[in-house]
Amino acid sequence: MWYRATLIAIGLAWCLAGVRNTPASQPIVIVKNGSYAGIHSETYNQDWFLGIPYAQPPIKDLRFRVPRHLEDSWVGPRDAKRYSPACVGYGGDEVHYDRLSEDCLYLNVLRPAGYGNNKLPVAFWMHGGGFFQGSTMDKRYNLCFIIQQSVEIGKPMIGVSINYRISAWGFLLGKEVQDSGQSNLGLRDQRLAMQWVQENINAFGGDSNKVTVWGESAGASSVGNHIIAYNGRDDKLFRAGIMQSGGPIFYYPMTAKQSYFDLLLSSVGCDTSKDKIQCLRTLPFSVLNAAINTTEDLTQRWHPVVDGDLITKRPSKLLAADIFNKVPVIVGANSDEGSIFSPRQVNTEEDFYNHLIHNSSFTPFFAAKIPSGFATRVLKVYPDIPELGIPGPPTLAYNVRPAPRFGAQFRRSSAYYGDAIFVAPRRQTCAVWASSGVPAYCYRFNTIPAGVPPEIASTHFQEIAFVMQNRIDGGQGYYMPPVPPFMGKPDSFTSLSKVMGKSWISFVVDLDPNSWKKTNRDDWWKPGPKGPREDTPIWPQYQLDTPLDIVWDANVTALAFLEKDTYRGEAMELINSAAATVFDR
Repeated sequence: MWYRATLIAIGLAWCLAGVRNTPASQPIVIVKNGSYAGIHSETYNQDWFLGIPYAQPPIKDLRFRVPRHLEDSWVGPRDAKRYSPACVGYGGDEVHYDRLSEDCLYLNVLRPAGYGNNKLPVAFWMHGGGFFQGSTMDKRYNLCFIIQQSVEIGKPMIGVSINYRISAWGFLLGKEVQDSGQSNLGLRDQRLAMQWVQENINAFGGDSNKVTVWGESAGASSVGNHIIAYNGRDDKLFRAGIMQSGGPIFYYPMTAKQSYFDLLLSSVGCDTSKDKIQCLRTLPFSVLNAAINTTEDLTQRWHPVVDGDLITKRPSKLLAADIFNKVPVIVGANSDEGSIFSPRQVNTEEDFYNHLIHNSSFTPFFAAKIPSGFATRVLKVYPDIPELGIPGPPTLAYNVRPAPRFGAQFRRSSAYYGDAIFVAPRRQTCAVWASSGVPAYCYRFNTIPAGVPPEIASTHFQEIAFVMQNRIDGGQGYYMPPVPPFMGKPDSFTSLSKVMGKSWISFVVDLDPNSWKKTNRDDWWKPGPKGPREDTPIWPQYQLDTPLDIVWDANVTALAFLEKDTYRGEAMELINSAAATVFDR
Protein backbone atom coordinates (compact mmCIF):
# COMPACT_ATOMS: atom_id res chain seq x y z
CA MET A 1 0.00 0.00 0.00
CA TRP A 2 1.24 3.46 -0.91
CA TYR A 3 2.03 6.18 1.65
CA ARG A 4 0.36 4.74 4.75
CA ALA A 5 1.82 6.64 7.64
CA THR A 6 -1.64 6.59 9.22
CA LEU A 7 -2.70 3.18 8.00
CA ILE A 8 -1.62 0.84 10.78
CA ALA A 9 -2.34 -2.82 11.39
CA ILE A 10 -3.24 -3.50 15.01
CA GLY A 11 -4.60 -6.67 16.56
CA LEU A 12 -6.60 -8.35 13.77
CA ALA A 13 -7.64 -11.83 14.86
CA TRP A 14 -6.53 -14.27 12.18
CA CYS A 15 -6.34 -17.87 11.21
CA LEU A 16 -3.69 -18.99 13.66
CA ALA A 17 -6.51 -19.60 16.11
CA GLY A 18 -7.53 -23.22 16.32
CA VAL A 19 -4.18 -24.73 15.35
CA ARG A 20 -3.11 -28.16 16.47
CA ASN A 21 0.61 -28.65 16.88
CA THR A 22 0.75 -32.31 17.84
CA PRO A 23 3.22 -34.34 15.78
CA ALA A 24 0.42 -36.52 14.39
CA SER A 25 -1.28 -33.44 12.91
CA GLN A 26 1.79 -31.99 11.26
CA PRO A 27 1.50 -32.04 7.47
CA ILE A 28 4.79 -32.78 5.72
CA VAL A 29 5.79 -32.01 2.14
CA ILE A 30 8.90 -33.01 0.23
CA VAL A 31 10.25 -30.26 -2.01
CA LYS A 32 13.31 -29.99 -4.23
CA ASN A 33 15.80 -29.33 -1.41
CA GLY A 34 14.30 -31.38 1.42
CA SER A 35 11.09 -31.59 3.44
CA TYR A 36 9.04 -29.25 5.61
CA ALA A 37 6.66 -29.86 8.51
CA GLY A 38 3.83 -27.36 8.64
CA ILE A 39 0.84 -26.92 10.92
CA HIS A 40 -2.77 -27.98 10.54
CA SER A 41 -5.76 -25.83 11.47
CA GLU A 42 -8.80 -27.87 12.48
CA THR A 43 -10.87 -24.69 12.58
CA TYR A 44 -10.29 -23.96 8.90
CA ASN A 45 -9.25 -27.47 7.84
CA GLN A 46 -6.16 -26.06 6.22
CA ASP A 47 -2.44 -26.84 6.19
CA TRP A 48 -0.01 -23.96 6.49
CA PHE A 49 3.66 -24.00 5.64
CA LEU A 50 5.12 -20.73 6.87
CA GLY A 51 8.53 -19.13 6.55
CA ILE A 52 9.95 -21.26 3.73
CA PRO A 53 13.13 -19.81 2.21
CA TYR A 54 13.13 -19.39 -1.57
CA ALA A 55 16.58 -17.82 -1.92
CA GLN A 56 19.90 -17.63 -0.15
CA PRO A 57 19.86 -14.96 2.59
CA PRO A 58 20.77 -11.60 0.98
CA ILE A 59 23.25 -10.72 3.71
CA LYS A 60 26.96 -9.98 3.94
CA ASP A 61 28.45 -10.23 0.45
CA LEU A 62 25.01 -11.07 -1.02
CA ARG A 63 23.60 -7.72 0.13
CA PHE A 64 22.60 -5.60 -2.88
CA ARG A 65 22.97 -8.55 -5.23
CA VAL A 66 20.57 -10.38 -7.51
CA PRO A 67 18.97 -13.15 -5.40
CA ARG A 68 20.51 -16.59 -5.64
CA HIS A 69 18.83 -19.96 -5.69
CA LEU A 70 18.99 -22.16 -2.62
CA GLU A 71 21.84 -24.63 -2.86
CA ASP A 72 21.67 -26.58 0.40
CA SER A 73 19.69 -29.76 0.99
CA TRP A 74 18.84 -31.67 4.13
CA VAL A 75 17.45 -34.90 5.55
CA GLY A 76 14.43 -34.86 7.82
CA PRO A 77 11.68 -32.24 7.93
CA ARG A 78 12.43 -28.66 8.83
CA ASP A 79 9.89 -26.57 10.71
CA ALA A 80 7.62 -24.34 8.64
CA LYS A 81 5.36 -23.15 11.45
CA ARG A 82 6.06 -19.45 11.80
CA TYR A 83 6.09 -16.45 9.53
CA SER A 84 9.57 -15.18 8.76
CA PRO A 85 10.78 -11.72 9.77
CA ALA A 86 9.61 -8.83 7.63
CA CYS A 87 12.06 -7.32 5.20
CA VAL A 88 13.59 -4.12 6.52
CA GLY A 89 11.39 -1.20 5.61
CA TYR A 90 10.30 2.20 6.87
CA GLY A 91 6.80 3.45 7.59
CA GLY A 92 3.64 2.91 9.59
CA ASP A 93 3.31 -0.73 8.63
CA GLU A 94 6.78 -1.66 9.85
CA VAL A 95 6.12 -0.28 13.32
CA HIS A 96 3.77 -3.17 14.05
CA TYR A 97 5.92 -6.04 12.78
CA ASP A 98 7.63 -7.83 15.62
CA ARG A 99 10.68 -8.90 13.60
CA LEU A 100 12.63 -7.13 10.85
CA SER A 101 15.68 -8.57 9.12
CA GLU A 102 17.84 -8.47 6.00
CA ASP A 103 17.39 -12.24 5.99
CA CYS A 104 13.79 -12.13 4.84
CA LEU A 105 13.39 -13.90 1.49
CA TYR A 106 10.75 -16.39 2.58
CA LEU A 107 7.31 -17.40 1.42
CA ASN A 108 4.23 -19.10 2.83
CA VAL A 109 2.00 -21.78 1.33
CA LEU A 110 -1.56 -22.18 2.60
CA ARG A 111 -3.66 -25.03 1.24
CA PRO A 112 -7.03 -26.59 2.01
CA ALA A 113 -6.54 -29.96 3.65
CA GLY A 114 -7.62 -33.15 1.93
CA TYR A 115 -6.70 -32.22 -1.62
CA GLY A 116 -3.26 -33.82 -1.70
CA ASN A 117 -3.97 -35.78 -4.87
CA ASN A 118 -5.42 -32.79 -6.70
CA LYS A 119 -3.64 -30.13 -8.68
CA LEU A 120 -5.15 -26.90 -7.40
CA PRO A 121 -4.82 -23.45 -8.96
CA VAL A 122 -2.49 -21.07 -7.12
CA ALA A 123 -2.96 -17.44 -6.07
CA PHE A 124 0.48 -15.84 -5.66
CA TRP A 125 0.14 -12.73 -3.45
CA MET A 126 2.56 -9.78 -3.35
CA HIS A 127 1.95 -7.09 -0.73
CA GLY A 128 1.91 -3.35 -1.32
CA GLY A 129 3.61 -0.58 0.60
CA GLY A 130 5.11 1.82 -1.94
CA PHE A 131 8.17 -0.43 -2.31
CA PHE A 132 9.37 0.83 1.07
CA GLN A 133 7.21 -1.01 3.61
CA GLY A 134 4.96 -4.05 4.01
CA SER A 135 5.34 -7.74 4.73
CA THR A 136 3.74 -11.11 4.27
CA MET A 137 3.32 -11.31 8.04
CA ASP A 138 0.82 -8.42 7.89
CA LYS A 139 -2.41 -9.74 9.36
CA ARG A 140 -4.49 -7.83 6.83
CA TYR A 141 -3.04 -10.01 4.07
CA ASN A 142 -3.91 -13.32 5.67
CA LEU A 143 -5.00 -15.69 2.91
CA CYS A 144 -6.77 -18.36 4.95
CA PHE A 145 -10.22 -16.73 4.74
CA ILE A 146 -10.30 -16.55 0.95
CA ILE A 147 -8.93 -20.10 0.76
CA GLN A 148 -11.75 -21.20 3.05
CA GLN A 149 -14.25 -19.47 0.76
CA SER A 150 -12.74 -21.20 -2.28
CA VAL A 151 -13.59 -24.56 -0.73
CA GLU A 152 -17.08 -23.40 0.21
CA ILE A 153 -17.94 -22.51 -3.39
CA GLY A 154 -16.43 -25.68 -4.81
CA LYS A 155 -13.37 -24.01 -6.33
CA PRO A 156 -10.50 -24.88 -3.97
CA MET A 157 -7.20 -23.12 -4.50
CA ILE A 158 -3.80 -22.72 -2.85
CA GLY A 159 -2.43 -19.39 -1.61
CA VAL A 160 1.21 -18.32 -1.67
CA SER A 161 2.45 -15.08 -0.11
CA ILE A 162 5.98 -13.75 -0.27
CA ASN A 163 8.41 -11.25 1.20
CA TYR A 164 10.67 -9.28 -1.11
CA ARG A 165 13.33 -6.68 -0.42
CA ILE A 166 12.05 -3.11 -0.18
CA SER A 167 13.35 0.46 0.19
CA ALA A 168 17.09 0.84 -0.47
CA TRP A 169 17.66 -2.83 0.36
CA GLY A 170 15.61 -3.90 -2.65
CA PHE A 171 15.63 -0.93 -5.01
CA LEU A 172 18.97 0.82 -4.64
CA LEU A 173 19.32 3.40 -7.44
CA GLY A 174 22.33 4.95 -9.09
CA LYS A 175 24.63 4.66 -12.08
CA GLU A 176 26.93 2.28 -10.24
CA VAL A 177 23.99 0.04 -9.44
CA GLN A 178 22.85 0.04 -13.05
CA ASP A 179 26.35 -0.68 -14.34
CA SER A 180 26.79 -3.58 -11.93
CA GLY A 181 23.57 -5.30 -13.03
CA GLN A 182 22.16 -5.25 -9.49
CA SER A 183 19.03 -3.20 -10.24
CA ASN A 184 15.38 -3.88 -9.39
CA LEU A 185 16.37 -6.46 -6.77
CA GLY A 186 12.91 -6.55 -5.18
CA LEU A 187 11.35 -7.48 -8.52
CA ARG A 188 14.04 -10.10 -9.05
CA ASP A 189 13.24 -11.51 -5.59
CA GLN A 190 9.61 -11.87 -6.64
CA ARG A 191 10.57 -13.57 -9.87
CA LEU A 192 12.80 -16.06 -8.07
CA ALA A 193 9.91 -16.84 -5.72
CA MET A 194 7.77 -17.53 -8.80
CA GLN A 195 10.45 -19.91 -10.03
CA TRP A 196 10.42 -21.65 -6.64
CA VAL A 197 6.67 -22.12 -7.02
CA GLN A 198 7.14 -23.64 -10.47
CA GLU A 199 9.65 -26.12 -9.08
CA ASN A 200 7.88 -27.01 -5.84
CA ILE A 201 4.17 -26.18 -5.71
CA ASN A 202 3.13 -29.57 -7.09
CA ALA A 203 4.42 -31.10 -3.83
CA PHE A 204 1.74 -29.12 -1.98
CA GLY A 205 -1.03 -30.22 -4.33
CA GLY A 206 -0.79 -27.15 -6.52
CA ASP A 207 -0.76 -26.85 -10.29
CA SER A 208 2.31 -25.00 -11.55
CA ASN A 209 0.50 -24.34 -14.83
CA LYS A 210 -2.30 -22.44 -13.10
CA VAL A 211 -0.58 -19.65 -11.17
CA THR A 212 -2.15 -16.20 -10.94
CA VAL A 213 0.12 -13.39 -9.73
CA TRP A 214 -1.85 -11.00 -7.54
CA GLY A 215 -1.09 -7.77 -5.74
CA GLU A 216 -2.33 -4.41 -4.52
CA SER A 217 -0.67 -1.01 -4.97
CA ALA A 218 3.09 -1.65 -5.15
CA GLY A 219 2.18 -5.34 -5.34
CA ALA A 220 -0.08 -4.60 -8.32
CA SER A 221 2.67 -2.53 -9.91
CA SER A 222 4.93 -5.54 -9.38
CA VAL A 223 2.45 -7.75 -11.23
CA GLY A 224 2.45 -5.24 -14.06
CA ASN A 225 6.23 -5.12 -14.15
CA HIS A 226 6.42 -8.90 -14.49
CA ILE A 227 3.90 -8.79 -17.32
CA ILE A 228 6.19 -6.47 -19.29
CA ALA A 229 9.47 -7.95 -17.97
CA TYR A 230 12.14 -8.87 -20.51
CA ASN A 231 10.05 -7.31 -23.29
CA GLY A 232 6.98 -9.30 -22.31
CA ARG A 233 8.77 -12.63 -22.45
CA ASP A 234 6.61 -15.51 -21.30
CA ASP A 235 8.73 -17.58 -18.93
CA LYS A 236 5.70 -19.71 -18.00
CA LEU A 237 5.78 -18.41 -14.43
CA PHE A 238 2.10 -17.42 -14.37
CA ARG A 239 -0.98 -17.57 -16.57
CA ALA A 240 -2.93 -14.55 -15.29
CA GLY A 241 -2.67 -11.42 -13.15
CA ILE A 242 -4.78 -9.48 -10.66
CA MET A 243 -3.86 -5.82 -10.14
CA GLN A 244 -5.68 -3.82 -7.47
CA SER A 245 -4.85 -0.09 -7.56
CA GLY A 246 -1.76 -0.45 -9.67
CA GLY A 247 -0.53 -2.05 -12.85
CA PRO A 248 2.12 -1.93 -15.53
CA ILE A 249 1.84 1.84 -15.94
CA PHE A 250 2.81 4.27 -13.19
CA TYR A 251 3.47 7.88 -14.10
CA TYR A 252 6.59 8.57 -12.05
CA PRO A 253 10.22 8.92 -13.10
CA MET A 254 11.66 5.47 -13.75
CA THR A 255 15.26 6.60 -14.01
CA ALA A 256 17.92 6.00 -11.38
CA LYS A 257 18.20 9.35 -9.63
CA GLN A 258 21.83 9.64 -8.64
CA SER A 259 21.36 12.16 -5.83
CA TYR A 260 19.73 9.66 -3.46
CA PHE A 261 22.50 7.14 -3.98
CA ASP A 262 25.16 9.82 -3.49
CA LEU A 263 23.46 11.04 -0.33
CA LEU A 264 23.47 7.54 1.11
CA LEU A 265 27.13 7.03 0.19
CA SER A 266 28.24 10.26 1.80
CA SER A 267 26.27 9.60 4.97
CA VAL A 268 28.15 6.35 5.61
CA GLY A 269 31.56 7.32 4.26
CA CYS A 270 31.47 5.20 1.10
CA ASP A 271 31.55 8.11 -1.33
CA THR A 272 35.33 7.94 -1.82
CA SER A 273 35.52 4.17 -2.18
CA LYS A 274 36.62 2.70 -5.50
CA ASP A 275 33.83 0.09 -5.30
CA LYS A 276 31.02 1.99 -3.67
CA ILE A 277 28.46 -0.84 -3.62
CA GLN A 278 30.98 -3.22 -2.09
CA CYS A 279 31.67 -0.63 0.57
CA LEU A 280 27.96 -0.64 1.43
CA ARG A 281 28.05 -4.43 1.66
CA THR A 282 30.78 -4.34 4.28
CA LEU A 283 28.95 -1.98 6.63
CA PRO A 284 27.33 -3.35 9.79
CA PHE A 285 23.59 -3.62 9.40
CA SER A 286 22.98 -1.17 12.25
CA VAL A 287 25.10 1.52 10.57
CA LEU A 288 23.48 1.21 7.15
CA ASN A 289 19.97 0.91 8.57
CA ALA A 290 20.43 4.04 10.68
CA ALA A 291 21.71 5.97 7.67
CA ILE A 292 18.74 4.97 5.51
CA ASN A 293 16.23 5.67 8.27
CA THR A 294 16.80 9.41 8.37
CA THR A 295 14.82 11.23 5.66
CA GLU A 296 12.12 10.35 3.15
CA ASP A 297 14.70 10.73 0.41
CA LEU A 298 16.54 7.72 1.85
CA THR A 299 13.57 5.64 2.99
CA GLN A 300 10.92 6.16 0.29
CA ARG A 301 12.62 7.26 -2.94
CA TRP A 302 13.67 3.79 -4.09
CA HIS A 303 11.50 2.07 -6.69
CA PRO A 304 11.61 0.08 -9.95
CA VAL A 305 13.53 1.68 -12.80
CA VAL A 306 14.16 1.10 -16.49
CA ASP A 307 17.41 -0.86 -16.38
CA GLY A 308 17.62 -2.16 -19.94
CA ASP A 309 17.34 -5.70 -18.65
CA LEU A 310 14.36 -6.69 -16.53
CA ILE A 311 12.54 -3.51 -17.55
CA THR A 312 13.80 -2.62 -21.00
CA LYS A 313 11.78 0.56 -21.63
CA ARG A 314 9.14 2.68 -19.99
CA PRO A 315 6.08 0.45 -19.49
CA SER A 316 3.86 2.99 -21.28
CA LYS A 317 6.09 2.71 -24.35
CA LEU A 318 6.12 -1.08 -24.23
CA LEU A 319 2.33 -1.23 -24.03
CA ALA A 320 1.97 1.30 -26.83
CA ALA A 321 4.07 -1.05 -28.96
CA ASP A 322 1.92 -4.05 -27.92
CA ILE A 323 4.89 -5.57 -26.07
CA PHE A 324 3.67 -7.45 -23.01
CA ASN A 325 2.90 -10.97 -21.85
CA LYS A 326 -0.63 -11.50 -23.14
CA VAL A 327 -2.26 -12.96 -20.02
CA PRO A 328 -5.83 -12.31 -18.78
CA VAL A 329 -6.11 -9.77 -15.96
CA ILE A 330 -8.37 -8.24 -13.38
CA VAL A 331 -7.40 -4.59 -12.95
CA GLY A 332 -9.16 -1.86 -11.04
CA ALA A 333 -8.99 1.17 -8.80
CA ASN A 334 -11.02 2.77 -6.03
CA SER A 335 -13.26 5.80 -6.48
CA ASP A 336 -11.28 8.10 -4.21
CA GLU A 337 -7.71 6.85 -4.62
CA GLY A 338 -6.26 10.36 -4.47
CA SER A 339 -7.70 11.43 -1.13
CA ILE A 340 -4.69 10.12 0.82
CA PHE A 341 -2.21 11.40 -1.77
CA SER A 342 -3.54 14.91 -2.30
CA PRO A 343 -2.01 17.84 -0.41
CA ARG A 344 -4.11 19.32 2.38
CA GLN A 345 -5.20 22.96 2.65
CA VAL A 346 -6.09 23.26 -1.03
CA ASN A 347 -8.45 26.21 -0.67
CA THR A 348 -8.09 28.07 -3.95
CA GLU A 349 -7.22 27.43 -7.57
CA GLU A 350 -3.87 29.09 -6.91
CA ASP A 351 -3.18 26.55 -4.13
CA PHE A 352 -4.02 23.70 -6.51
CA TYR A 353 -1.79 25.15 -9.24
CA ASN A 354 1.16 25.67 -6.90
CA HIS A 355 0.99 22.11 -5.64
CA LEU A 356 1.01 20.83 -9.21
CA ILE A 357 4.12 22.70 -10.29
CA HIS A 358 6.07 22.37 -7.05
CA ASN A 359 5.09 18.83 -5.91
CA SER A 360 4.40 19.67 -2.29
CA SER A 361 6.02 17.72 0.51
CA PHE A 362 2.74 15.90 1.15
CA THR A 363 2.49 14.37 -2.29
CA PRO A 364 4.48 11.18 -2.87
CA PHE A 365 7.41 10.90 -5.21
CA PHE A 366 5.37 9.21 -7.91
CA ALA A 367 3.00 12.19 -8.19
CA ALA A 368 5.60 14.13 -10.14
CA LYS A 369 5.59 17.89 -10.36
CA ILE A 370 4.52 19.07 -13.80
CA PRO A 371 5.37 22.00 -16.10
CA SER A 372 3.38 25.18 -15.68
CA GLY A 373 1.75 24.91 -19.12
CA PHE A 374 0.52 21.41 -18.40
CA ALA A 375 -0.67 22.48 -14.94
CA THR A 376 -2.83 25.15 -16.57
CA ARG A 377 -4.42 22.46 -18.75
CA VAL A 378 -5.05 20.34 -15.64
CA LEU A 379 -6.99 23.21 -14.05
CA LYS A 380 -9.30 23.33 -17.08
CA VAL A 381 -10.10 19.62 -17.14
CA TYR A 382 -10.52 19.48 -13.35
CA PRO A 383 -12.91 22.39 -12.86
CA ASP A 384 -14.21 23.64 -9.56
CA ILE A 385 -17.90 22.77 -9.31
CA PRO A 386 -19.75 25.42 -7.28
CA GLU A 387 -20.57 24.34 -3.73
CA LEU A 388 -18.78 21.03 -4.15
CA GLY A 389 -15.26 21.39 -5.44
CA ILE A 390 -15.58 18.01 -7.12
CA PRO A 391 -15.01 17.31 -10.81
CA GLY A 392 -17.46 14.75 -12.10
CA PRO A 393 -19.13 12.64 -13.19
CA PRO A 394 -19.33 10.38 -11.34
CA THR A 395 -19.27 12.58 -8.31
CA LEU A 396 -17.03 11.33 -5.59
CA ALA A 397 -18.65 9.96 -2.49
CA TYR A 398 -18.53 13.01 -0.26
CA ASN A 399 -20.58 15.61 -2.12
CA VAL A 400 -20.03 18.65 0.07
CA ARG A 401 -17.14 20.99 0.65
CA PRO A 402 -14.56 19.28 2.88
CA ALA A 403 -13.72 20.37 6.40
CA PRO A 404 -11.29 23.30 6.72
CA ARG A 405 -8.37 21.03 7.62
CA PHE A 406 -8.57 19.62 4.08
CA GLY A 407 -9.34 22.83 2.20
CA ALA A 408 -12.29 23.95 0.10
CA GLN A 409 -10.85 22.49 -3.12
CA PHE A 410 -9.34 19.37 -1.63
CA ARG A 411 -11.73 17.10 -3.53
CA ARG A 412 -10.75 18.75 -6.80
CA SER A 413 -7.10 18.14 -6.06
CA SER A 414 -7.61 14.59 -4.83
CA ALA A 415 -9.49 13.71 -8.02
CA TYR A 416 -6.47 14.72 -10.08
CA TYR A 417 -3.92 12.87 -7.96
CA GLY A 418 -6.05 9.73 -7.89
CA ASP A 419 -6.46 9.84 -11.66
CA ALA A 420 -2.79 10.59 -12.36
CA ILE A 421 -1.45 7.86 -10.09
CA PHE A 422 -4.02 5.10 -10.50
CA VAL A 423 -7.22 5.63 -12.48
CA ALA A 424 -5.92 6.97 -15.80
CA PRO A 425 -3.17 4.30 -15.98
CA ARG A 426 -5.81 1.70 -15.14
CA ARG A 427 -8.03 2.90 -17.97
CA GLN A 428 -5.09 2.86 -20.38
CA THR A 429 -4.18 -0.67 -19.30
CA CYS A 430 -7.73 -1.89 -19.90
CA ALA A 431 -7.73 -0.29 -23.35
CA VAL A 432 -4.40 -1.87 -24.31
CA TRP A 433 -5.61 -5.34 -23.29
CA ALA A 434 -8.85 -4.85 -25.23
CA SER A 435 -7.05 -3.64 -28.34
CA SER A 436 -4.86 -6.75 -28.23
CA GLY A 437 -7.83 -9.06 -27.77
CA VAL A 438 -6.68 -10.20 -24.32
CA PRO A 439 -9.33 -10.58 -21.58
CA ALA A 440 -9.34 -7.76 -19.05
CA TYR A 441 -11.95 -7.43 -16.33
CA CYS A 442 -11.95 -3.87 -15.00
CA TYR A 443 -13.58 -2.47 -11.88
CA ARG A 444 -14.18 0.55 -9.66
CA PHE A 445 -14.51 -0.04 -5.92
CA ASN A 446 -17.00 2.41 -4.41
CA THR A 447 -17.60 1.36 -0.79
CA ILE A 448 -16.48 3.17 2.37
CA PRO A 449 -15.52 0.90 5.31
CA ALA A 450 -16.07 1.88 8.93
CA GLY A 451 -13.57 4.25 10.49
CA VAL A 452 -12.75 6.15 7.29
CA PRO A 453 -13.44 9.91 7.38
CA PRO A 454 -16.04 11.01 4.83
CA GLU A 455 -13.58 13.31 3.08
CA ILE A 456 -11.28 10.34 2.53
CA ALA A 457 -14.15 8.11 1.37
CA SER A 458 -13.47 5.06 -0.81
CA THR A 459 -9.76 5.62 -0.93
CA HIS A 460 -6.68 3.55 -1.57
CA PHE A 461 -6.43 0.11 0.10
CA GLN A 462 -10.07 -0.04 1.25
CA GLU A 463 -10.99 -3.03 -0.92
CA ILE A 464 -8.43 -5.30 0.80
CA ALA A 465 -10.71 -6.39 3.64
CA PHE A 466 -13.48 -7.18 1.14
CA VAL A 467 -11.40 -9.26 -1.24
CA MET A 468 -9.38 -11.01 1.48
CA GLN A 469 -12.54 -11.80 3.46
CA ASN A 470 -11.03 -10.29 6.64
CA ARG A 471 -14.36 -9.40 8.19
CA ILE A 472 -13.87 -10.81 11.69
CA ASP A 473 -13.64 -8.83 14.91
CA GLY A 474 -10.45 -7.01 15.81
CA GLY A 475 -8.94 -3.67 14.90
CA GLN A 476 -7.83 -3.66 11.31
CA GLY A 477 -6.28 -0.27 11.68
CA TYR A 478 -7.23 1.51 8.49
CA TYR A 479 -7.11 4.80 10.33
CA MET A 480 -6.47 5.83 13.89
CA PRO A 481 -8.10 4.85 16.10
CA PRO A 482 -8.34 1.42 14.51
CA VAL A 483 -11.87 0.40 13.62
CA PRO A 484 -12.95 -2.99 12.20
CA PRO A 485 -13.95 -2.15 8.61
CA PHE A 486 -17.38 -3.81 8.83
CA MET A 487 -18.30 -2.58 12.31
CA GLY A 488 -21.76 -1.03 12.37
CA LYS A 489 -22.22 -1.52 8.65
CA PRO A 490 -25.28 -3.19 7.06
CA ASP A 491 -25.30 -6.83 5.98
CA SER A 492 -24.72 -5.70 2.40
CA PHE A 493 -21.06 -5.10 3.28
CA THR A 494 -20.59 -8.75 4.17
CA SER A 495 -22.51 -9.82 1.08
CA LEU A 496 -20.35 -7.61 -1.13
CA SER A 497 -17.22 -9.08 0.39
CA LYS A 498 -18.42 -12.59 -0.37
CA VAL A 499 -19.31 -11.71 -3.96
CA MET A 500 -15.94 -10.06 -4.57
CA GLY A 501 -14.15 -13.04 -3.07
CA LYS A 502 -16.09 -15.44 -5.27
CA SER A 503 -15.21 -13.38 -8.32
CA TRP A 504 -11.50 -13.29 -7.52
CA ILE A 505 -11.45 -17.03 -6.74
CA SER A 506 -13.29 -17.83 -9.98
CA PHE A 507 -10.72 -15.87 -11.95
CA VAL A 508 -7.82 -17.71 -10.30
CA VAL A 509 -9.45 -21.09 -10.89
CA ASP A 510 -11.22 -20.62 -14.24
CA LEU A 511 -9.85 -17.32 -15.66
CA ASP A 512 -13.46 -16.12 -15.54
CA PRO A 513 -14.71 -14.05 -12.56
CA ASN A 514 -18.27 -15.06 -13.40
CA SER A 515 -17.80 -18.83 -13.18
CA TRP A 516 -19.07 -19.05 -9.61
CA LYS A 517 -22.47 -18.06 -10.99
CA LYS A 518 -22.30 -20.48 -13.88
CA THR A 519 -21.31 -23.35 -11.59
CA ASN A 520 -24.29 -22.76 -9.33
CA ARG A 521 -26.73 -21.45 -11.91
CA ASP A 522 -29.80 -22.75 -10.06
CA ASP A 523 -29.13 -21.02 -6.75
CA TRP A 524 -26.40 -18.39 -7.08
CA TRP A 525 -28.95 -15.59 -7.07
CA LYS A 526 -30.75 -16.60 -3.88
CA PRO A 527 -30.47 -14.38 -0.79
CA GLY A 528 -28.20 -15.45 2.03
CA PRO A 529 -29.38 -15.68 5.62
CA LYS A 530 -28.63 -11.97 6.22
CA GLY A 531 -27.52 -10.24 3.06
CA PRO A 532 -29.35 -9.10 -0.04
CA ARG A 533 -29.49 -11.08 -3.25
CA GLU A 534 -26.16 -11.71 -4.87
CA ASP A 535 -27.65 -10.94 -8.27
CA THR A 536 -24.68 -8.94 -9.47
CA PRO A 537 -24.43 -8.45 -13.23
CA ILE A 538 -22.19 -10.60 -15.38
CA TRP A 539 -18.78 -8.93 -15.32
CA PRO A 540 -17.95 -8.32 -19.00
CA GLN A 541 -14.55 -8.27 -20.61
CA TYR A 542 -13.43 -4.75 -21.40
CA GLN A 543 -14.15 -3.72 -25.01
CA LEU A 544 -13.02 -0.60 -26.83
CA ASP A 545 -16.45 0.04 -28.37
CA THR A 546 -18.28 -0.56 -25.08
CA PRO A 547 -15.74 -0.01 -22.27
CA LEU A 548 -17.57 -1.26 -19.19
CA ASP A 549 -16.39 -1.45 -15.60
CA ILE A 550 -18.13 -3.24 -12.81
CA VAL A 551 -18.67 -0.99 -9.79
CA TRP A 552 -18.56 -2.71 -6.40
CA ASP A 553 -20.91 -0.80 -4.11
CA ALA A 554 -22.43 -2.11 -0.87
CA ASN A 555 -25.01 0.67 -0.94
CA VAL A 556 -26.83 -0.52 -4.04
CA THR A 557 -29.38 -3.32 -4.05
CA ALA A 558 -27.46 -5.66 -6.33
CA LEU A 559 -24.04 -4.95 -4.72
CA ALA A 560 -22.63 -4.06 -8.12
CA PHE A 561 -23.57 -2.38 -11.38
CA LEU A 562 -21.99 -1.73 -14.74
CA GLU A 563 -20.91 1.72 -15.88
CA LYS A 564 -19.36 3.03 -19.05
CA ASP A 565 -15.71 3.75 -18.39
CA THR A 566 -15.72 7.24 -19.83
CA TYR A 567 -16.09 9.47 -16.77
CA ARG A 568 -13.66 12.41 -16.59
CA GLY A 569 -12.69 11.35 -20.10
CA GLU A 570 -11.03 14.60 -21.16
CA ALA A 571 -9.01 14.74 -17.94
CA MET A 572 -7.73 11.19 -18.11
CA GLU A 573 -6.99 11.47 -21.81
CA LEU A 574 -4.80 14.46 -20.99
CA ILE A 575 -2.92 12.43 -18.38
CA ASN A 576 -2.46 9.38 -20.58
CA SER A 577 -1.40 11.43 -23.61
CA ALA A 578 1.27 13.15 -21.52
CA ALA A 579 3.09 9.95 -20.58
CA ALA A 580 6.13 10.55 -22.78
CA THR A 581 6.31 14.35 -22.64
CA VAL A 582 5.45 15.18 -19.03
CA PHE A 583 5.68 12.18 -16.72
CA ASP A 584 8.49 10.17 -18.29
CA ARG A 585 11.16 12.69 -17.37
